Amino acid sequence: MSVSPDKRRKMESALEQIKKYTVVVADTGDFNAIEVYKPQDATTNPSLILAAAKMPTYQQQVEQAIKHGIANGGSEEEQVTNAMDKLFVNFGLEILKKVPGRVSTEVDARLSFDKEAMVSRALKLISLYDEAGVSKDRILIKLSSTWEGIQAGRELEEKHGIHCNMTLLFSFAQAVACAEANVTLISPFVGRILDWYKENTDRKNYEPHEDPGVQSVTKIYNYYKKFSYRTVVMGASFRNTGEVKALAGCDLLTISPGLLGELSQDHSTVTCSLTPQGAKDCDLEKVHLDEKSFRWLHNEDRMAVEKLSDGIRKFAADAIKLETMIKERMFNVKNGQ
Repeated sequence: MSVSPDKRRKMESALEQIKKYTVVVADTGDFNAIEVYKPQDATTNPSLILAAAKMPTYQQQVEQAIKHGIANGGSEEEQVTNAMDKLFVNFGLEILKKVPGRVSTEVDARLSFDKEAMVSRALKLISLYDEAGVSKDRILIKLSSTWEGIQAGRELEEKHGIHCNMTLLFSFAQAVACAEANVTLISPFVGRILDWYKENTDRKNYEPHEDPGVQSVTKIYNYYKKFSYRTVVMGASFRNTGEVKALAGCDLLTISPGLLGELSQDHSTVTCSLTPQGAKDCDLEKVHLDEKSFRWLHNEDRMAVEKLSDGIRKFAADAIKLETMIKERMFNVKNGQ
């Protein structure tokens, strides 16, 4: 007996329906969660790696990174930096055993205003993956979407063929500059935009289609598709499943294990909200931004200015916590404890 399309859709989870329109990515450093939800790709960041590095399951990755840092010598600071890079790559290598696609590995947020340092650190991360036998085609280097970060992305793509994922993206100005830099992918943050509006306005509740984070990503997706930019859009930082479902059709969506779990239990009907054809019909004009106009347009968006600087500070703080943990463990290894 054949099942009608409507009935089949009701039997399918929201997650299965979204996967028909969008590449689903797992936003986690927890390998076990990746196995459960079978995403195409996975993303990590300093906060996720810090959380995973504290779990007993992943101590082998931490110990190996510390040994690598010590073995490569140099000052204590250099040893810790080398151990940190190796730890990020170790997690990436494990994740790549679980996903068929790519993993995103983040450059230290403390370098967000130093283009040359970001390029150098990215090349180092890629060389560590290369030493482990992993092609750069399976890696996305995550960079903060500052002007300097976007130009580092441009150089890595043009000169080195390294794919970049521009993160901490909150403003239309950031999105335009990334498209003009011809980077592979951007990660506009949905939930953190919603957080800002809840904290800074009288309104506390939004339907998914009214959610300012959803509206921001929708505008960026439509702009990119209308003007045929190569850069793809990966919505990130979700606070609820309504936001995720409202962006079905976006090129990619990176989703936490908690929300992946909710979507897998949700059997409501999901419709495709974003389409290239819909984008072609939308009323947007093409913009060109040099450094001065980028800085001005981004600065005009108070939410984006505050959330970008806040995001950099938070990732930097978690990187420092991770460094402190590695320093202590390194000291114990050197002293035979």
